[in-house]
Parts: sequence; structure tokens; C-alpha cells
Amino acid sequence: MRIVFNIAKNTYARLVFMKIMKRTKSSNTTKPQKKTKLLNSTETSVKTITTEDATTSKSNITDFAVAVQEQRLLTAENIIEFPFKKKRVRILTTVEEVKEHTTGGILYWMSRDARVQDNWALLFAQKLALKMQLPLIVAFCLVPKFLNATIRHYKFMLGGLEEVEKDLQELNIPFYLLLGPAAEHIPKFVKEFDIGAVVCDFAPLRVPRKWIDDVKNLLPKDIPLTQVDAHNIVPVWIASDKQEYAARTIRNKINSKLGEYLTEFPPIVKHPYDVKQKRTTIDWKDAYASLKCDMSVDAVDWAKPGYKAALRQLQEFCTKRLRIFNDKRNDPTLNALSGLSPWFHFGHISVQRCILEVKRYSAQHKASVDAFCEEAIVRRELADNFCYYNDNYDNIKGLHEWARKSLDEHRKDKRSSLYTLLEFEQARTHDDLWNSAQLQLINEGKMHGFLRMYWAKKILEWTETPEQALEFAILLNDKYSLDGRDPNGYVGCMWSIGGVHDQGWAERPIFGKIRYMNYQGCKRKFDLKAYVARYGGKIHTKST
Repeated sequence: MRIVFNIAKNTYARLVFMKIMKRTKSSNTTKPQKKTKLLNSTETSVKTITTEDATTSKSNITDFAVAVQEQRLLTAENIIEFPFKKKRVRILTTVEEVKEHTTGGILYWMSRDARVQDNWALLFAQKLALKMQLPLIVAFCLVPKFLNATIRHYKFMLGGLEEVEKDLQELNIPFYLLLGPAAEHIPKFVKEFDIGAVVCDFAPLRVPRKWIDDVKNLLPKDIPLTQVDAHNIVPVWIASDKQEYAARTIRNKINSKLGEYLTEFPPIVKHPYDVKQKRTTIDWKDAYASLKCDMSVDAVDWAKPGYKAALRQLQEFCTKRLRIFNDKRNDPTLNALSGLSPWFHFGHISVQRCILEVKRYSAQHKASVDAFCEEAIVRRELADNFCYYNDNYDNIKGLHEWARKSLDEHRKDKRSSLYTLLEFEQARTHDDLWNSAQLQLINEGKMHGFLRMYWAKKILEWTETPEQALEFAILLNDKYSLDGRDPNGYVGCMWSIGGVHDQGWAERPIFGKIRYMNYQGCKRKFDLKAYVARYGGKIHTKST
């Protein structure tokens, strides 16, 4: 697919856009970094933070944020001066012409990646707007209900969007919160604002992909829609053109491209071109009033929304927990994990930014850095690959043939215990470890990764069918976990219950050839009693 717009009717516009998309370098890493000085508010002094400083002077979050912004400015003054990778972009419409004589500018339809800085989709939209000398607008469509999302998830998402609005105001970029489906609002917005082109971000799941298709079909015929994968380091369509079998089959495909794609970001800068329409202030109370989600699962205390909170979480991980990550990440009683998954899921911080910062500690904690990169890059992007190329990413039809056959052969095996969805949800099983994990999920909006595998596998063991087990696991994860409804969550359930990205193991009742986990194995891995004591899971008896 050609990733250029043909604007033959307008010579100036054609030359401008061709310059945007032209590859000025073979890769982003080949351009020498320009050391642009960062002035303070009085412009009388300059502080340049070197890479070494960036790993040693982050004693507080302010220094850390300044260091990160300095790295952007050392990379390029703005996106115009940066050799943007055109392969991050693909055109979704048949029209390849930016609308002529547009006055409304370029629209970035924000969805999965709700942040301002380190956002390839917004960067591309600003690059286009700057080159065309047009205004830049950002819009987000808020649907009143989304799958099993609760007010816990909406509060986190909307909290991040409030920060986005403030950050964009400082950059002279209007932000609009549109209440309702994208298909209803984006085409109408494009017409009312005389938008010349629309840029959107990427998500591999069925519902957001349908949003994209619906908007594409309803846009005016002269408006192009382009998509940028701002979530993955290597765009999903570049990493592989098919569903990968396991981490081992995609690892080299991704790692071999990191030299090209794992680059620093240039900054989003104050936009010099104003919109003609009168700017309005978002009524966030109206936004909350429009919601029709489950209000019974409220916000958690430990995770605050937005980029600034995410940056604080990253800084604390790098300075306090990264050193033990490799050795202790499978111990649920220790705080060794990054805890960044909620911010990853809602797009409040770029995974690529986190990788760049974590890698600065390679000399001190190489094993931990390598382990984190394996999980945050290879495993996470493998999940996007699975959901993008497999429409049945959340049901039994999406399993490998060997797994479906094995589970089916053991469908009628006797279960030692059977529980209803409500009993699972209320943590009323005979297993105090499982109940404690469920209580952690309910109260904290998260569950340790090692225990999430055990948790899902026991649901398979204690339900009537594999289909029911997968349904229950996904529902509970999506309802309570802050990172629910995410490719990682779907793949985690499919791995635990259906052997996705795994291999066949010794056959046993109920599980067939699916990997097995048990209570005694957990006791050998970590201090099980300490975990149960922390979260308070009780043993509940029930007759079969």
C-alpha cells in the first residue's frame, strides 16, 4: 500500500505532503541527535541533562519529567525536524487526497492512546498540520457503555483525558470530548469544522476496529482517514503479516526491527495555527452523567490516572524495584513488578517511553532490563498480533486445533467442585489462595501475573465446560481489573484455559494437554500463607 497522498490537483499541497512522507533517513537512529538547549522560564540559564544524568538525577518526579522532556528536545526541536517512519502509517480510505482549501485543519481522533507526548499518532497529525500550515484538533468519543467496563475504568480513563485537555490547552491544540459513538460524531464533526484529513490510532480488538470501519464508511468521500500504530513499538502490520504461533516465532521478527523503531520521540510543540471556531470548555460533569456503566465497582486508591501519575510509577519502578524484577517477579508476596499495565492499557504513557527509560539501567541491572523488555515488548506485542489476526481471540474457536480437541475429549470429566459465577465473584470457593487472588482483584483492580494464571486455570477446573470457564474468567477480569478488555487480558485467559502460545503437556483429567497448575506448586514458589493472610481469602465448603 502506498503511504502517500496523491494531491495532483493542488501542487503546493502535493509537494507539502510528499515532503512529510518522504523518508529522509534509512532509520530514525542514523540521524545525529541535535543538542537543543532547554531554557527555563526566564531563558537566562540552561540545563542540559545527559543520558548519565537521566539515570542518576531522578531523585524526584519533577527532575525525572524534566529529564524526559530534555531527551525529546535533544532528539529534535519538533516533529518537522524528525525523520518520521512512514511505515507507522497506513491509509484506510480509497481517497488519497487531503481536502483542498480546508480551513478546519487536521483532526486526530484519539481513542486507544490517550496522551499528548510520546504519541506517534498525534505527532504525525501535527507534522501534517505544520507542513500544511493548518490548525490541529484532537477529539475523543465517549461511549456510555463499553463491554464490561465499570465506573472504576471510566474514572481512570476520564481522569487521564482531563489531563490531556489541560496539556493540549497549553499547546494551543483544541480538545473536544464528543459524547456518543464515533460513527455518529466524527463524520459530523469533520463536516462542521471543515476538516481536511483525519488521523486515528490503532487497536486490534473487534469493537474499536468496527468503530474505525464505521467512521471510514461515513466520512465525506473527499476526506482521507489514516491510521498510526501508536501503541506498539513495531507496528502490528510491520511485525508480522499473520497470526504467530508463540513468542519464539515472533521474537526475532520484533527484536530485529527495534534498531529501526525503538527511537526517542520528538516533542509535541505549541501549535502556531489557530482554529476559527469558538473554543468550548468540556463539562466533565455532563460526561459522567452520560455514562450507563456498572456503578458498583468504584475506583482504587493506588493507581491515579494520567501521564504524570504514570511517569511517577515508572520512576519508582526504575529506582526501587527494577533491581529485583528478574529474580522476584513471580513472587506475589513481593513488590517487584512495574505496575504500569493500567496506564499502558488506557494509553496514558507510551510503552516505548518506558522501555527507553528502563534500558538506561542496563549496566546496573541487565538481567532485569532484559526480562522487562521481553514482557513489555515481545509478549505484549504478541498479544496484539493474536487479537488482530484472530477474530475469535476471546472464545474457544480461537484456540489451536490440538487444544480444542484435547479440551473436548475431556469435556465430560468429573469435576471435584463446581461453582457459579456469583460464587467465583464473591470469592467463595474451597481454595483460600484462589479466594485471596479474587479479593485482590476486587479490592485493588489488579492481580499478580503469576496468580492470574493459577486463578484462570482453576476456573477451568471448577466449571462445567471450557466455554463457561473462558466466559467467567474474561468477565471477571474485564469487570474488576484496571487493565481489563485488553489484548493481554484476553491472551492471558486463552493461554491459561486454552493453551494459546503454549505447547501440549502431559495429559490429565479436565485439562487434557493444557498446562496444569496446582496449590502445592504455588506453595513451593512463594510464601502462600503470607499472601492469603494479606488478602484474607477464607476456605468455603461446598458439596459437589
